[in-house]
Amino acid sequence: MKKLIFYTRNQCSLCRDAKEMLLLVSDLHEGVEIVEVDIDESDELTERFGLMIPVVELDGEIVQYGQIDPFEISNRLHEKS
Repeated sequence: MKKLIFYTRNQCSLCRDAKEMLLLVSDLHEGVEIVEVDIDESDELTERFGLMIPVVELDGEIVQYGQIDPFEISNRLHEKS
């Protein structure tokens, strides 16, 4: 199973849009799990990703941040399978 880590925070419109796109991507790819992490719950994550969110990570590598492109995420998933 592939795990997409989705770093987000409350009250983030880009994050809401990105989540919808990630859900579409996960519907198209079998065995993809989205793990949502609220950076506001960790000072370390807030410092690391504060201005970058939303952030999508796959296998420990940041795939995209800010404007999330579902086609790029899908391509990365294909590369990793």
